[in-house]
Amino acid sequence: MRAARALSIVGHPGLLMPVAVALGASGADVPAQRMIAVVTATLCVALLVGGYSLWQVRRGHWTHVDASLPHERRQLNPFVIWLLLGAAALLWLGGASRHGAIGALVSALIVGVALGLQRRMKLSLHAAFAVFAASLVWPQWQWSLPMLGLALGVAWSRLALRRHTAAEVFAGLAVGALAGLVFQAVLAWVPTG
Repeated sequence: MRAARALSIVGHPGLLMPVAVALGASGADVPAQRMIAVVTATLCVALLVGGYSLWQVRRGHWTHVDASLPHERRQLNPFVIWLLLGAAALLWLGGASRHGAIGALVSALIVGVALGLQRRMKLSLHAAFAVFAASLVWPQWQWSLPMLGLALGVAWSRLALRRHTAAEVFAGLAVGALAGLVFQAVLAWVPTG
């Protein structure tokens, strides 16, 4: 159980995504100013989501910062979507990074899919974002292969901790992989400006 908890924490989207964004930007030779803007935006989203979740728990509205219960996810996911859309708009309109804006938009789509599926399943966002993180560092093999390994470890941890069913974890992996393909396809069409 300790290994499962550790993997679940290391693979938490709020921790994993800023690292993946920084690694992906550094490998793509993104200018330092743009890299700082994108990593800062990613960290701000993660901190705001964490703060919001903690606030809900302290108020007694949620049982856990993980937002495991359906009513908790119905509150958290729209909040996250709006944050990601706001980050995308700031990055794009501010001229900081079109690729960062695309990553934020694709991230919002991942959360939107989870929101859309919530009546049928509790999509594993941990698994989805772990796979998506691997796409952010592609084609840097030294990072993408370990990230894919981490994604599999995160998927296992969500099952071991009984946070999700196998179908929810596999769906999360599939959504994350599809999001990664969309991200890479759009990157090929959008100039880096």
